[in-house]
Amino acid sequence: MFYNSTRNSNVKVSSAEAITQGISVDGGLFVPESIPALSLEEIRAVGEMKYADRAAFVFSKYLTDFTDAEIHYCTDNAYSAKNFETESIAEIAHLFDGTYMLELWHGPTCAFKDMALQILPYFLTTSAKKINLDKKIVILVATSGDTGKAALEGFRDVEGTSILVFYPEDGVSPMQKRQMKTQEGENVGVCAIKGNFDDCQNGVKAIFTDYDVKKQLEEAGLMFSSANSINWGRLVPQIVYYISSYAELVKDGEIELGDKINIVVPTGNFGNILAAYYAKHMGIPVNKLICASNVNNVLTDFINTGVYDRNRQFYATVSPSMDILISSNLERLLYLMTGKNDKIIRDWFGKLASDGRYEVTEDVKKKLGEEFWAGCCNDEETKAAINAVYGKYSYTCDTHTAVAVKVYEDYKNATGDATKTIIASTASPYKFSAAVLEALEGGKSDIDEYAKVDRIAELSKLPVPAALADLKNKSQRFNDVIEKADQKQYVLRTLGI
Repeated sequence: MFYNSTRNSNVKVSSAEAITQGISVDGGLFVPESIPALSLEEIRAVGEMKYADRAAFVFSKYLTDFTDAEIHYCTDNAYSAKNFETESIAEIAHLFDGTYMLELWHGPTCAFKDMALQILPYFLTTSAKKINLDKKIVILVATSGDTGKAALEGFRDVEGTSILVFYPEDGVSPMQKRQMKTQEGENVGVCAIKGNFDDCQNGVKAIFTDYDVKKQLEEAGLMFSSANSINWGRLVPQIVYYISSYAELVKDGEIELGDKINIVVPTGNFGNILAAYYAKHMGIPVNKLICASNVNNVLTDFINTGVYDRNRQFYATVSPSMDILISSNLERLLYLMTGKNDKIIRDWFGKLASDGRYEVTEDVKKKLGEEFWAGCCNDEETKAAINAVYGKYSYTCDTHTAVAVKVYEDYKNATGDATKTIIASTASPYKFSAAVLEALEGGKSDIDEYAKVDRIAELSKLPVPAALADLKNKSQRFNDVIEKADQKQYVLRTLGI
């Protein structure tokens, strides 16, 4: 299996090269040459495996330059009891008849990003050895909240790496900010940007493709890589939990092998739902992929009209990890839907950079409608969904998962579709305690962050994760705040260049 760039189909690299580089030199994203197929019987067999072995099975289809021993080294270390609080790794909660919460937040930072970022450091260091890379790898990360902490925790004190995370100063929850500012480790760095997530992400992308910066890094024996989902090594682990959850439902007798399911994903950068798309095209029987957005509804409008337009007001919401107007992973989807037409991808994403807008062809619009259904909701609807689910099922969900719940209700009302459905639950409710408590009690509270956590624990009977409870006593290490225009110089200065 080789990997092409979405902006130059002639680029052909191994998975080890794709993972270490993170992004192609032309600014494109790496995609596998083909999507490997799974038979229904193979999917059934996955259900009999433990999660680490399920992951190894899927990775063997994509990381063909890795040996079985190398893959199992990565999976056995990443998906273990020392990293995840539940044996299943990805828990499935039966919310109500025919609807299941796929809980992806039982890792060390209490968010779905752990599912990929616990294994990415193993992928990256193994890949570097495979291609005889003798440079120190500098991980640059833009985060809307969860990726940053998960990446910091994953790469903490990993030999041969350093990591620098940028987050929007006013665009993450207090708990997310505290997680990052108190991060331990000798090779980590954190900095806030005066701007939004798109400013952070655009700055990181610009640094990645800056020839002068690249030259300075080479002279210093360094190279950049990414822990964002622009890196294929971040995306491929997310495919696993959709295959795993389908196989688990078959094993538990909830569905018959071959039955179709719906998958609902709250998404901003489009990586998590793109992973579900890959799982579907590998062979998981999926009826509809439901894309749930908050009031920053650029993806909803795009899927429904074929016009991507980021020229709109940006809103800071109670679901901050989705406060994104430039969804990077959409480029991978459109590359596939255009038959790997790198020319049209360069044209569309060139227009996005210059004009903030592009419109896809009628053929692609049709394909989008066949694969996806999209909806959005505002903050009040999000909090109402949290309250409704708690009141009806005694189940407490976070703000991002609540967006998915609301959009799924809208989908059912619009279509009458009764297909059994998996909702991707992406974070612990404790990470967004202010909004969750307001939703549960019907009003804002003046008590501090940890008193809110304690109150949610009383109401939900859900144990407070130790990783969040321990933050209360940790000192803040990182307090830098810079203008978005200063990102490049900050990186170079931090690296001592």
